[in-house]
This record gives sequence, C-alpha cells and structure tokens, in this order.
Amino acid sequence: MSQVHDSIKPNVIDDEMVQEAMAEQCPEAIRNLGKREGVKDVMELQLSFRNILQIANLWQFENLTKLQLDNNIIEKIEALESLVHLVWLDLSFNNIEVIEGLDTLINLQDLSLCSNRISKIEHMDTLQKLQIFSIGKNNLAALEDVVYLRRFKSLRTLNLMGNPLCDDERYMLFVVAHLPDLVYLDFKLVSETTVSISASPARGVGHRHLMSTCFVGVPAILPAFGAGSLQKSGSQRHAAAFVEYLNGPFLFDSLYAEDAEAAKLAHLPGVGDLLQAYPSWFVSVCENLFDYGLKEFEKREAEVSDFYKSLHEVLTANRQEARKITLDFENRNKR
Repeated sequence: MSQVHDSIKPNVIDDEMVQEAMAEQCPEAIRNLGKREGVKDVMELQLSFRNILQIANLWQFENLTKLQLDNNIIEKIEALESLVHLVWLDLSFNNIEVIEGLDTLINLQDLSLCSNRISKIEHMDTLQKLQIFSIGKNNLAALEDVVYLRRFKSLRTLNLMGNPLCDDERYMLFVVAHLPDLVYLDFKLVSETTVSISASPARGVGHRHLMSTCFVGVPAILPAFGAGSLQKSGSQRHAAAFVEYLNGPFLFDSLYAEDAEAAKLAHLPGVGDLLQAYPSWFVSVCENLFDYGLKEFEKREAEVSDFYKSLHEVLTANRQEARKITLDFENRNKR
C-alpha cells in the first residue's frame, strides 16, 4: 500500500503534471511541444510519488515505451489503451485490487504490480511477450494462480515473495514444476533455490508425495525382483551410475508384469519364436549397458578423486608458502 499523506490532496494526471514531468525528464520535448512532435519524442515518463489517484491524459504519448506510476494511490488500472508500444510498466506500491486494462499492451515485457491489494492473477492473456513479472506483497493465496502464468512462454523472471501462497510448503516445488523455463524466482536463481529446498528437512510429506507421484510405476516393478536382487539393484553405487535394474531380466519382466495383452499376442503365428529369442537379446543389451555404465562411473570417480587429490596438494603447498611468507615478514619486522 502506498503512503498517503493527509496534507496532500489526491491527484489526477492532468496537463500540468505531465508538462512538469516532461520538463524534469525531457526538456527537449518541452521546447518542441508547440509543434506537437514534442510529445511523440517522449519515450519514457516517470510519474512516481505524485499522490496520483486516477490515471488519465496519457493518450497523447503514443510512442511511450517506459512508464513509471509507482508509489502513488492508484486504485484502478485504466486509460492505458493507446500506449501500445509500452515495454516497461511499473504500478508497484499503489492500491490496485484487480488486474485489468492491459489488453492493448501487447509489447509489454516487464510488468511490476508489487505491493498492491491483488488477490488473483487474471486478465493478462494478451501479454505474450512478458519476460519479467513482479507481483510480490499482494494478497495471492492460491498456488493454482501460478498455473495461469504457463501461457507466457517468454517469462523468465518472477517475483511472488510476500504473498500468502508463499507459506505453503509446496510453494517452491510447485512454481518450478509448472514454470520450468524460469531463470529467477523471488530474486534468486531457480537452480540455487531448488537446491536449497531439496536440502531442507522441511520438505517432509509434501516432497515424499511428489516423489511417489513421479515414480508411480516403480512399485509394480519391485515384486518381480526378489529381495536379494532388489537390494543389489537398488544400491547407491548402481543409482549413482544410472544403471539400476539393468543387471538382469528385471526391466524386461517389469514390462510384461501387468500386460494383459501379452498372452493374446502369444497365440499369433510366429510370435512364439520371437518371444523365445527376444527376452535373451533384450537382457543381453541391458547387461551390456550395465557393464558400460559401471565402467564409466568408475572412470568418473577416478577423475574426481584425482581432482580432489590435486586440489589438496595445491592447497597444502599454498598454506606452506603462506606460512613461510608470514614467518619471513615477522622476522623482518622483529629485526
């Protein structure tokens, strides 16, 4: 919510305010105002901290690309229809409750609606070039509102910080899952944010539910493995090498474990011979992949080991050199 001073009368954007802003920011445009070209030359206009209650009188700025209306007391987004070239619009720190009046701003790339009273993300379908959207510190309470943003294929930066929906334990994973192309979320790199969440114990039941949903097919495979095979195929080493379930017939058996049509196919001419030869070929391919994967894993492990060994040697040498330099300095200082 913007700061409202009782001693200052709420304003509407009028000619006097516009000319004052132009005089401060675009003196060249003021000199050309009588020729009408002056207004057309204005590309950026800043009307911040002017206690504006109602947007008006901006129709003449047809070539405007950047408009700042932040830190006012605006209650409604309106009178922007003619600003079709706008690329950057700041309406943060106002009293806006509904997103509206943006239909014609098809070139908008950066939109800020921070610190308002908005409770729903809506009426933005035409903003297909949107890349940066900031709507933190509003009244957004439903995680499902994030799904609306999937229509913006160019969206790379999003700020939702300070909304009630951020208190949901699923918030971070939900947003990243539905907007996979995001680069920055709440002023952080998405990769860093995801790592910090995955390392946090607070993931709890929500994360386990998400994982069980993603791998819903795995429980159907496990009964066919047997206790010994399960322990072996599920080892950390195999998982790290990405060769789980490839050291035997486990994968092949799981493909047909619940296939009701497999028995019908066996009665077709020639399928019987194929079913005898194909499993052994399939298992052979899996085992070759298993062996190759383990060898590559061992190579990677050796390379990582060599790297850290070399790093340790370099750090040790640097510490010794630093200690020697320090001692030499102290000895010179004593002398």
